[in-house]
Amino acid sequence: MQSEWFECKVRYDKTLENGLIKKTTETYLVDAISFTEAEKRFIEEITPFMSGEFIVTDIKRARLTDLYDSDDLNDDRWYKARIAYITLDEKSGAEKRTVQSALVQANDFHRALARLDEGMKGTLGEWVIVSVTETAIIDVFKFKSLTPDVTEEEGEKAKANGKRKNKRD
Repeated sequence: MQSEWFECKVRYDKTLENGLIKKTTETYLVDAISFTEAEKRFIEEITPFMSGEFIVTDIKRARLTDLYDSDDLNDDRWYKARIAYITLDEKSGAEKRTVQSALVQANDFHRALARLDEGMKGTLGEWVIVSVTETAIIDVFKFKSLTPDVTEEEGEKAKANGKRKNKRD
């Protein structure tokens, strides 16, 4: 089972470098199995970074098929890539395109494109990049298992059965 991603927005008063206070809305991505879990995990993740009151203003399902994150600290932006997988209809001989979205972490457009190409290597079938655009996403909160020795496969099985455990539960 693939990850279920939710785009969450938070509104709060941010203190600027010059001391002024400005209302700010920021967007984050959360790996969860439901809207309820997404909201719960999102609040738990951002609470330590908020000094005053905040409100979760929006949660919506993000239709992503892949996420290419990076360990490089310079890669501080998230890019949404739309990829078209090309197949041929055997009956009509017509070309059919199925467009899916992926999220790529990089520090600029060119690095995002290179990371996407690297991530797509070995993909069976023909594909083309339709678009790559920078998003407003600040950070991504992935699923964390209760025990560090749980394999990714075991985590996916638990997730499929709706029995995911979170460090914060």
